[in-house]
Amino acid sequence: MRIKRSRLGILTSGGDCAGLNPAIKWVVKTATDERLEEERGVRYEVLGIRDGFKGLVEVDPFSPDTEGYIEHLDRDKVRTWDRVGGTFLGTSRLSPYDPKNDQSRRVIENIEKLGLEALIVLGGDGSLSIASRLEQAGVNVVGIPKTIDKDLAGTDYTLGFDTALNVVTEEVDRLRTTAGSHKRIFVVETMGRTAGWLALEGGEACGAYIILIPEHGFAVDRVNELVLEGRRAGARYEIIIAAEGAKLAGGSEFVKHEGVDSFGHQALGGVAEYVAAEIRRGTGLETRSVVLSHLQRGGAPSAHDRRMGRFFGIAAVDLVVRRDYGKMVSYTSGKMTAFPLKDIIGKLRLVDVSTQYDAERYNGRRTVL
Repeated sequence: MRIKRSRLGILTSGGDCAGLNPAIKWVVKTATDERLEEERGVRYEVLGIRDGFKGLVEVDPFSPDTEGYIEHLDRDKVRTWDRVGGTFLGTSRLSPYDPKNDQSRRVIENIEKLGLEALIVLGGDGSLSIASRLEQAGVNVVGIPKTIDKDLAGTDYTLGFDTALNVVTEEVDRLRTTAGSHKRIFVVETMGRTAGWLALEGGEACGAYIILIPEHGFAVDRVNELVLEGRRAGARYEIIIAAEGAKLAGGSEFVKHEGVDSFGHQALGGVAEYVAAEIRRGTGLETRSVVLSHLQRGGAPSAHDRRMGRFFGIAAVDLVVRRDYGKMVSYTSGKMTAFPLKDIIGKLRLVDVSTQYDAERYNGRRTVL
């Protein structure tokens, strides 16, 4: 039987998170599995593209030195990658479809010059939007969902969420000792631009007294009422979790500084500091704010992210083998599946306030059946 040769590219784009390296490892291991080679009739070679789409913009495929942007991946090289957070391939927030500097034609040309049959993109909504546009331009693309916000439509899980959730829980556990010692209130700001999953599930896991999410605007007076209610009930301290995208009822997000990145996103931040100041002013209680920021992206991947990285990586290669392109692998209702990128882009998966949030207590639901 004649074995065909094929070359795949893989890149990570947008914000880093735990679970990327496990997914890359299992793309490589599955694509280069010698036991499956004869069954498929294809021998795959995998090229890792460094620094996200920036690598596809900057690389010169005909240069004798492409190592600055291209790394040949094999099973030996990726053997231990699943134990480490972040991404060994590097990432960037460069969008080749940036309206101020459209470089999409160069990306498409370099994909062709590199001889890639397919491109596997690990990313969130912005990065997979780029993948979808490339697919519409004729590039064979497969997506793997990753974002600690867990806000992608078409999947119940995104790489990085569980590890970030553990970080939120662990850091709040540390804060409790100092909060209790000084009878302080701590307002902890998590990531979560438009979706409150990380704040909500992190707050539920660590037993936060108040949880503020982007899907439901909050009132300062109500926050202060709840804080005083807790003190009257004998609470020595309180932990309040606020997603970075949480906002006052009828208001807009708190923005750190003006301007947007090439994906069109503003840098959010400041809600925890604002809420802490308002609690001090309204109640007289000592209140501090803590911003977890990029701590949530770091650290070794949890067991769950290692396993999901494995399953997503294998599923991505399955789609390539079947030539079922233009799709994102997905974990839905307890099963691995895939959805067309065009059907999920721009459709965020948000917290359903009516069933998953207590708008009176500003916390998770107290009834679940």
